[in-house]
Amino acid sequence: MALLLPFPSHNASLSCSLSTSKLKLTAAPLPPLLSLSLPLRQTLLRKSNTKCGAVADIKGVPPLEEDHQVLVGPATEEERRGERVVADYDWTEEWYPLYLTQNVPDDAPLGLTVFDKHIVLYRDAEGYLRCYEDRCPHRLAKLSEGQLIDGRLECLYHGWQFEGNGKCVKIPQLPGDARIPRSACLRTYEVRDSQGVVWVWMSQKTPPNLNKIPWFENFARPGFQDTSTTHELPYDHSILLENLMDPAHIPISHDRTDWSAKREDAQPLGFEVTERTDRGFAGWWGKAKDQPLPNFLRFEAPCVLQNNRELVDENGEKHYFTGLFLCRPTGQGKSMVIVRFGGTKRSPLSKLFPQWYFHQNAGKVFEQDMGFLSSQNEFLMKSKVPTKELYLNLKSSDTFVAEYRKWMDKVGHGMPYHFGHSTISLPKEPAVVEHAPAGLVAGVSASSPAKGGIGTMHAPNLANRYFRHVIHCKGCRTVIKAFQAWKNALTATALALTALAILASGRQWKAILLVLATLCSAGVYGCSTAIALNTTNFIRIHRRL
Repeated sequence: MALLLPFPSHNASLSCSLSTSKLKLTAAPLPPLLSLSLPLRQTLLRKSNTKCGAVADIKGVPPLEEDHQVLVGPATEEERRGERVVADYDWTEEWYPLYLTQNVPDDAPLGLTVFDKHIVLYRDAEGYLRCYEDRCPHRLAKLSEGQLIDGRLECLYHGWQFEGNGKCVKIPQLPGDARIPRSACLRTYEVRDSQGVVWVWMSQKTPPNLNKIPWFENFARPGFQDTSTTHELPYDHSILLENLMDPAHIPISHDRTDWSAKREDAQPLGFEVTERTDRGFAGWWGKAKDQPLPNFLRFEAPCVLQNNRELVDENGEKHYFTGLFLCRPTGQGKSMVIVRFGGTKRSPLSKLFPQWYFHQNAGKVFEQDMGFLSSQNEFLMKSKVPTKELYLNLKSSDTFVAEYRKWMDKVGHGMPYHFGHSTISLPKEPAVVEHAPAGLVAGVSASSPAKGGIGTMHAPNLANRYFRHVIHCKGCRTVIKAFQAWKNALTATALALTALAILASGRQWKAILLVLATLCSAGVYGCSTAIALNTTNFIRIHRRL
């Protein structure tokens, strides 16, 4: 029934100026079927000859009224009147989360993307963070494939070197009496380190607005500790955000593979949206039977989502908990998320586990959703219609998802592309795939944190956990290398002990040597298991209930 709401179609012509802060647009009324795209009209016409109904306990309720009770409907007066609110928005005039500060390499440049813009991040000789467009002005080579020489960024194609504000300071091929051309400089981007995260301001026309850098109050509280991870993902950032603001899927998708997820806990949820602005929305959620709702969710432009909860212990002391998701668009069908879970009080049990265990568990959780979300991404791109024509959003599970897509209706005109609730704008250019990203495969660069890989063991593939997480995490790389070294040492020791046992003449010595060889073999198995946990994807095993 939501398909027939009198809301402007995504392809309705709009002749208006977007210079004002808000505009209300009313689309001319169209016959319900004519306002939809041709493929969808054909689908609806085919479906009109079939019967479809849901079994419900409520008897005697007309289908339209029943859908109104179950499905997410208009939430504002403008929606009810069929009006669309448009807000000022420019995607470049925002701060985007680039990387965890602790993981920025000290000895190599780091290539990153925001939407389709390629940038390179590095530390200069003084330790300051520098960010440029990831293209050498000479012949467009990627500077992120270069190296650092005395704190200067060198392009490995012809050896041009850059420093500070992007000024070229060395061109080996120039004659000694020639000056470096003024145009041999780089486009720079402003970056800031805030609360352990590097943020980039993407506009090169508008000065950076420092007031827009997000500040997370809980992370500044005394005693607050968090576990932070970074993950690259093979689907759009909007689908990532949609998934993260959907608590209803957790008991099903992550059944018994996360500490708190059990499918028998799947139930109706309650949602209450308390704030709607041009910058996002916020509200409370929890089990429908729990009143008041205990969890507070806030989405803030362009890509920040946080879940907060406050608990009071038996001594009357208040404790604060936060799940923070910083979701960066990295191109069509790609995204990167920085996940930060923390609180002012930690479970004693959690202190028994190393950091890498929580990191591999986070990788497992993302892998459980990956098949669903990447296929959803593909379907949205192929369908080319707004989500209200595709989704069946329930009030008891999808309220925040609908809110997010409706927010994109207001600001999507200021993005490179978007899929809103009632509007869309498709990418103007097809995605470019780099078939041979230098450095990722070459064994010579395998030891460089910015390039990734242990030799050629792992292919450069975002479906591979190693390339989605480990190359972005200093801690996990260090742990894997340590386990690999221990594995090699224990393997060699086990072989040596076995050989000595064969050569030994006394039974007692044979027994002792074989026991020690067995213990070393067990250590090899343990190290191999730890390496596999960090580098091998989770495989879902369907089980009968």
